[in-house]
Amino acid sequence: MTSTAPAPAPDAERPTGPAPTSLTLTGRALLRRARWYLAFLAVLLVGAVTVVSLGDDRQYPQIDPRSYERDGAHAAYALLEQQGVKVSTTTEPITVAGGRDTLVLPQPDLIPPAQLHSIAAAGHTRLVLIAPGTAALDILAPGIRMSDERGDLAYARVADSTPRCNLPEAVRAGDAEMGGMLYTSGSRGEGCYKRGYGYALVHLPLDGDRDVIVIGSGVLLQNGELPVVGNASLALGLLGSQPTLAWHLPDYSLPAPTSTHDKTLTDFFPKGWNWAFLQLFVAALLAALWRGRRLGPVVSEDLPVVVRAAETTEGRARLYRRAKARGRAAEALRRAAAHRLAPALGIPLRAGAPDPDALCAAITDRRPEQPPGDVRALLYGPPPIDDAALLRLADDLDALERQVRNP
Repeated sequence: MTSTAPAPAPDAERPTGPAPTSLTLTGRALLRRARWYLAFLAVLLVGAVTVVSLGDDRQYPQIDPRSYERDGAHAAYALLEQQGVKVSTTTEPITVAGGRDTLVLPQPDLIPPAQLHSIAAAGHTRLVLIAPGTAALDILAPGIRMSDERGDLAYARVADSTPRCNLPEAVRAGDAEMGGMLYTSGSRGEGCYKRGYGYALVHLPLDGDRDVIVIGSGVLLQNGELPVVGNASLALGLLGSQPTLAWHLPDYSLPAPTSTHDKTLTDFFPKGWNWAFLQLFVAALLAALWRGRRLGPVVSEDLPVVVRAAETTEGRARLYRRAKARGRAAEALRRAAAHRLAPALGIPLRAGAPDPDALCAAITDRRPEQPPGDVRALLYGPPPIDDAALLRLADDLDALERQVRNP
């Protein structure tokens, strides 16, 4: 009898659709597999944005009329234009006066001396010098000196000040945020906003109707400080007294004049880092509160293995013997004996131990036949020198405790 293998199924009975494959992934599976890559890209993007935002330099320096930042001066520029003053900016100092005009010079010491002499000879109706140094004062404001030349206070913190002078613009403005470099008024000038031995603003009349205004700091011109106290009134009064105003834009790439103001450590940090330090402090505080939270009361649990006291004592004794710690062992025996004898003799425990003199005296009263020196040597004597002496000490302590308890 021969057996035949079963015939294969005809092609018509086989499935005609595409065979399932393990490489076919759904959108959720793709997202699950790529989540770590997406998280890494997100962290990288946030880090790049943070670095760019923190490392982005300001487009314009301080008290620049083109700057809309808080420390810029575009607000004063716009208000002067609204008052009808023809305002212009220039990178080159104007050396020829064109009628009644005002020339504003921030940091005039950045201008070469030859151009300073040209400005002085041009005959501008008003010169406004912001934080000038000795070189610019000698040429543009003769007689005005920096207060440090006399050894007086040379720099003051910018704060609200009272004018206390007769300059109409200062009287009309009242209190203003003045400070920075301080100057002397000289014999012809008039000082306003006195700080220490110097003035934060000095008015120097020149020939005819010309004058020079020396300001120790340009903070009152900044966009963020202009609405404070009388800053706006003083700024518009000093800069808007003439129909034409030219605002010089100095070349800040040149070395700045030296200042007697001592910088602190915070002056070297960019402004953006203040918020970063604040966020780090808040994060550290929250982490401390999170890690320092109470976990609830202590829960007692049964020991997995109960060890007999005798086994624990023998194990500790073996450790003492292996380490040859006869002094520690003798101290433990003497301390335990003293703790047991003190309640039996009515001796109080202070700081966890009885008073040695009181305990020895009580034992001597109970056992007059035992010398007091032997009792003290037994309870508070030197450590034993060998194992045999340690055994004798244990026996003597045991005997003493029995005799005291059962006289």
